[in-house]
Amino acid sequence: MTIPLLAIAAWSGTGKTTLLEKVIPLLKAQGIRPGLIKHTHHNMDVDTPGKDSFLLRKAGADQVIVASNQRWALMCETPDKPLTLHQMAARMDSSSLDLVLVEGFKDEPVAKIVLWRTGVKGNITDLLDDYVIAVASDVEVALPVAALDINQPQQVANFIAEWCFSQKNP
Repeated sequence: MTIPLLAIAAWSGTGKTTLLEKVIPLLKAQGIRPGLIKHTHHNMDVDTPGKDSFLLRKAGADQVIVASNQRWALMCETPDKPLTLHQMAARMDSSSLDLVLVEGFKDEPVAKIVLWRTGVKGNITDLLDDYVIAVASDVEVALPVAALDINQPQQVANFIAEWCFSQKNP
């Protein structure tokens, strides 16, 4: 069985990370083991220049695992064909997760909660597609999906927990 994916989609500056920082511990308190895939538009590197792993990756290793007793990270070079969201999720350990939260990837065909705040660029309708299951906002929105209060992380976490349960027990 594949791990359920749930995207948290919004315009930059809406508070995706801030909300997830509050929601993730609330999900864990309910016994849900979440993973996370974060999208960035920036050229990023999790490795530290000058360290052995960085030097060996730059020497040509296409995949490098850096490991300690506390954590490990796999770095893969993908200059020719970046992975899709589903390929990334498939690399996560499904035996230790109940759900993969996805920050960003607003155009991907996966279930998503759209975040909307007044005063942030763009229009809410530009974020809506057939995969939106809820909108979390700081104002009331009249849409044919669940309406959540973006300022109530417990409400958002409860909705996600119920959704997660429904995916595992259809």
